[in-house]
Amino acid sequence: MKIALVLGTRPEIIKLAPIINKLGKKNSDVIFTGQHYDYEMSLQFFNQLKIRKPDHSLQISRSEPAIQIGEMLTKLPAIFNQIKPDTVLVQGDTNTVLAASMAALKCGIPISHVEAGLRSFDWRMPEEHNRIITDHISELLFAPTLVSKKNLLSEKVHGKIFVTGNTVIDAINIFADMSAQKAKLEIDFTDFVLLTLHRAENVDDKKTLTSIINAVIESGQNFVFPLHPRTKQKLKLYGLYEKFVKSKNIKLIKPVGYFEMLELMKRCLFIVTDSGGIQEESTSPKINKKVVVVRKSTDRPEAVKAGFSRITGLSYSKILTAIKEAARNPTLPRKTSPYGKGNTSEQIIKLIHKNI
Repeated sequence: MKIALVLGTRPEIIKLAPIINKLGKKNSDVIFTGQHYDYEMSLQFFNQLKIRKPDHSLQISRSEPAIQIGEMLTKLPAIFNQIKPDTVLVQGDTNTVLAASMAALKCGIPISHVEAGLRSFDWRMPEEHNRIITDHISELLFAPTLVSKKNLLSEKVHGKIFVTGNTVIDAINIFADMSAQKAKLEIDFTDFVLLTLHRAENVDDKKTLTSIINAVIESGQNFVFPLHPRTKQKLKLYGLYEKFVKSKNIKLIKPVGYFEMLELMKRCLFIVTDSGGIQEESTSPKINKKVVVVRKSTDRPEAVKAGFSRITGLSYSKILTAIKEAARNPTLPRKTSPYGKGNTSEQIIKLIHKNI
């Protein structure tokens, strides 16, 4: 059995690390597209998580999504034809996932989709397009929860569906205990809120981004904000960057590695974010933090139902109210994560061997 794992972004590296580390080099090939904004930084993630270096790297251009996908569609078939995998395994909903799945389909290779069935029902999200297409052309669909399985059943996908949990919990179980020793952080604030923003529907929209920024500043909470390059670019474009720089309650820091992010999540009072992955990670017993989700909708409703996350909408007043309410009572009782116990990667490998 030969499995080709195709990945291109930091979240994919993190979530596929437990699977890669359980597969030997003899029966798997790691293909890295380089979709991430910083190719070298992504390779550092491989080193941090002790994953072997990619067997194949595409290093695609920093261009618009359609061109990136086109480049991957052009380059991936040659690699697939060379290594002749029994299945192409992808994770999530990135442009890499869409391109790898389409290339595998046209090469006659079964697709195995990790984190299948997530739905925001928000067509503004590019990720929604990618995940729906991928789910409908996959042979094996590894749904993290029953909610995800129900989404797939309602759409009548043709592939086999398995509820497995999410590999992000596997990763935290492996790496959270070592993050304090591995992380390189210099944070002056003691009681702080972690802030992350990167989604296109938020940072590319001036009105939305202004609402979020104003609410964060006016909340009066101390924030640590690892600033994504895309977000920084938009803040400067819209004349909002100086507001952050001048504010006394926000510490801007450069993008951080995985261990640093784990430490920030562990140390903070609570989290304000538009990240889907952080909504999942926060439910791990090793993190266990409240999350204020600055979005109109979420593809992780399980975290909301379990009491970890709250969706604010995108108005200034609602975001500000949610932040203040979380600040008044930031402590979260110990809860069971809806995304599994940390054995998802083992289940997925066994199911691939049994069904491909």
